[in-house]
Amino acid sequence: MRRGLILAAAILLPSAALAAAPPAALAKVAGGLWEITGAQGAQSPVRECVGDIQTLAQFEHRTRTCSRTVLSDSGDSTVIHYSCGPSDFGQSQIDVITPRSLRIATQGISDELPFNYVIQARRVGDCAKSASPH
Repeated sequence: MRRGLILAAAILLPSAALAAAPPAALAKVAGGLWEITGAQGAQSPVRECVGDIQTLAQFEHRTRTCSRTVLSDSGDSTVIHYSCGPSDFGQSQIDVITPRSLRIATQGISDELPFNYVIQARRVGDCAKSASPH
């Protein structure tokens, strides 16, 4: 029994570590204060403190807790699918223009309605000390 547990742990732990690793395309992109243009319904750029860059993939659902799966990751581009419960989900392609500039094409379903848009994200600095990153 003990051998079986050790073997199971040896198999599962590397998989869990791999799942938690950020996409290689985002490895040089740092968290901080990001300015997002092109957000639906926003008249001016939106500024957000972002700790984990992958959360920009779920910009439409940024206030929700979602599970994410990296579908592809090559060069300066990654595709991330995410799910936020039984009916809200999306898929985003993040293209790294520079470590401080991203293009994010996103589509999916939010509140039972489809969405499909492109945003530009630009790192403009560090987060304020009192701001908590997403």
